[in-house]
Amino acid sequence: MFTGIIEEVGCVRAVTPQQNGVELQIDASRVAGDLAPGASIAVDGVCQTVLDADARGFRVAAEAETLRVTSLGALRTGSRVNLERALAVGGRLDGHLVLGHVDGRARIVGMRRDARTHVLELEVSLELRPYVVAKGCIAVDGVSLTVGPRVDAGRFELYLIPYTWEHTTLHERRVGDRVNVETDVLARYVVHLLRGKPERSDLTWENLQRAFGGP
Repeated sequence: MFTGIIEEVGCVRAVTPQQNGVELQIDASRVAGDLAPGASIAVDGVCQTVLDADARGFRVAAEAETLRVTSLGALRTGSRVNLERALAVGGRLDGHLVLGHVDGRARIVGMRRDARTHVLELEVSLELRPYVVAKGCIAVDGVSLTVGPRVDAGRFELYLIPYTWEHTTLHERRVGDRVNVETDVLARYVVHLLRGKPERSDLTWENLQRAFGGP
């Protein structure tokens, strides 16, 4: 379990092809000292298991399915990645509940600046649209963000404060890039219930939007 609060931006030291995926060696001295074999770490929002670690960094192995769904397959030596260690019991939940189970990739279709705020416009695939809720939570490349007030045909805006912009890799993205997206797990469960309980006449998307402040 993660929170979407990035602890360090690491650098990929090496990418080694394996029979069923790739092995990634990542330099990240700030978080590496607290990692042990078997620990979980989010790499650009993707939950990975640490194979080994030293003072300089750590090593993980991304399987074929992970490479298919996420952007980890595009990583190269020198790529920079957002990193977050698993949430410790009793720790502050400064972002939102993030599982590290990426739903898919979204495309950046617009970028602009509004005073000191950087605004990204994203477009998600048809299957992910029901899970993106206005003013709801979403993790983009592992970063906990709030969806803007409007969601239109799978497009929505994200507003990044200067600290988030400067301390994650999102400032390196450009229009046309694809980013890892994990929608809010609570939204996924709600949609699952809506689809599985047709006899509940009161459990409608409109009622849920009204209850949780949606449009």
